[in-house]
Formats: sequence, C-alpha cells, structure tokens
Amino acid sequence: MKKNRILLLIVSAIAFSCGNHYTMEDFKTAEKIDAHFHVYTSESAAMEQAQKDNFKLLVLNTNSKSCEHVVETQQWLQKLDETYTNKFAYSTTFCDDGWDEPAWTQNTIDWLDQCLNDGANSVKVWKNIGMKLRNKDGKLVMIDDPQFDVVFAHIAVKQIPVVAHMGEPKNCWLPLNEMTTKNDSSYYARQAQYHMFKHPEMPSYNEQMSARDRMLDKNPTLVFIGCHLASLEWSVDTLSEWLDKYPNAAVDLSGRMGQLFYQTCENREKVRTFFINYQDRILYGTDIIDGGKNNEKLFSQMHETWLRDWEYFCTKNKMTSDLIVGEFRGLQLPKDVVDKVFSKNARMWYGSF
Repeated sequence: MKKNRILLLIVSAIAFSCGNHYTMEDFKTAEKIDAHFHVYTSESAAMEQAQKDNFKLLVLNTNSKSCEHVVETQQWLQKLDETYTNKFAYSTTFCDDGWDEPAWTQNTIDWLDQCLNDGANSVKVWKNIGMKLRNKDGKLVMIDDPQFDVVFAHIAVKQIPVVAHMGEPKNCWLPLNEMTTKNDSSYYARQAQYHMFKHPEMPSYNEQMSARDRMLDKNPTLVFIGCHLASLEWSVDTLSEWLDKYPNAAVDLSGRMGQLFYQTCENREKVRTFFINYQDRILYGTDIIDGGKNNEKLFSQMHETWLRDWEYFCTKNKMTSDLIVGEFRGLQLPKDVVDKVFSKNARMWYGSF
C-alpha cells in the first residue's frame, strides 16, 4: 500500500510537471510572436519560415541609413502587412533630416500620423539619437532634447507605443577582453565606430541611460518599450528597479540572450524569478534581419535561434551557447509565463495580432 501511494505521488508529480510546462515537442504548435524583427527588402521571405515555426512577426523600421531608406522600408512593410493579415505587424520611425529647421517637428508629426493611419502600430527610435545625430553646432542630440517634447506628447496622446533602442549594452564601454559575452566582443571588434571604450569623447553609458529616463520623466503617460532589455541587460536587479520606476514601460529580449545566459550561469533562480515577477512586461524578440539575401541562411538562423530560446525558457536542460563561455540550465518557466513572453505581451503592449 505504501509503495503504491509513493508511486501514485511520483506519477502525479510528473503529470503536473508536464501539464504546467511546455516541452520541445510543443514548439511547433504553440503560438509565438517575434516582437523585434527587421525586414529590409521588397521581396521578404521571412514569413515563409515564420509560418513553418508558427511565429508571427513584428517588424521594426529603423532610421539606420537614410530618410529615403526609411520611406522605402515603410512601403515594403505596409505591403507585407496587407499580404499577411493578422500574422504580421510593423512599426514606423522618423527621419532626422532637417533637424535644425523650424518645420522639423510638424513634418515629423505629419509623417508619423500618415504611417500610423496606413497600419503601423508603434514608433521606433534608434541609437542614432544620442550616438550619431548632431545639431548645427556639432553637439550630439540626446533623446531628452526639448525638440522631441511635442512629438512624444503627440504620440502619448494617441496612446501609441514608442519602441526605443537607446545607448548600447554596458559592455560597449569596456575593453573587448573584459566584456561578459562573446557576441558583444565579436560585434564591437567589427563595429569599432560604436565601441564606446574607444571613444571617450562620446556620452558615457550612464549619460545615455539618464537622458532616456529624463525623457520618460517628462512623458509619464507614454507607453515605452525598451529594446534589448532597455540596455539594462547586464543586471536583472537593475532592470527590475527600472521597471518598478516606470510602470508604463516594458522591454523586449532582442539581441540580449547572451547576457541572460551569462547571468543564468551565475544565478539561475534570480533570472527565473525576474521572469516570473515581470511576466507581463517582457516581450520575446530576436533582432534578426531579412536583407533579401541567402534565404536558406536566413531560415536556418530564424529556426535555430527560435528553437534555442524555446529550450531555454521551457526546459531545464543543460545548455551551452556560442554567445558566452560556460554551461547553464534552462529556466523551465510555467506555461502561462511562456505564453505571455512569447505571444500575449506583444498583443497587449502593441495592440496588434
């Protein structure tokens, strides 16, 4: 009798565990949204792989090249949105051409209104603000510049989310050999112009974060989604404090899985607790780019990245990653938390799908 009871308890525990957590076999059937993707081509193939893996895509337009490129990308994304109804959504962004001209503010508002009316669900702000754009006096324009005030106030009134990549990972201000993740050291070895350790004349990490927070303080009703864990990727403790301070803010995970893996190596339970405590304010995203070249390589990157991250969030498997040095164990989050991170939060914060 005692043996039967023990066996029953073991079977019940296993059944509960399986029922409360996803497995790798659930990957294909669970509904998922990549809430930070990029498409820079008129003939995007990304939706082909997305549909195979049961993903929807939220694609962010970014002012990373020229105003002409922003307009062209807006046209491509609008067409994809019309083609893939309820499976695709996109942000708009604004140009900085004519920044020093009096008409810039109204022209920007008019452009954003047009894009939003055409189907965009949010406004993307990129790191060129604070790291590249300079005014006529040669001074870097930060995100809390008063010239943005009317634009952000207009967006806040319309209850449109601002999704922003402000600054860079904290590793960016360190020498390559002191960076905590391999993906950061590899990236900044290639992109020396953004490696702030080599540019002490540029604003510090703290100055970038402070400018963003001053902008949020001026716009308390603005819905704000911080790309890349709001550039607070290095500490879930610091990120928790920031989320507590700004209740209208959420974050996406794009491009910062390495920092999560690194912290998981050090203290898995702390990272797992962070996701459970802030389960309504974290959105899954990858920062993958479809540039219209080598579709097979793109499909492989999408599938392998999505599958790796699903394993990390849904199982307690021992894992390794080329993003970091070391072994870590998956978080095995409850199903309802995974559903929020991978799907429900993108719906809620962006009002799409």
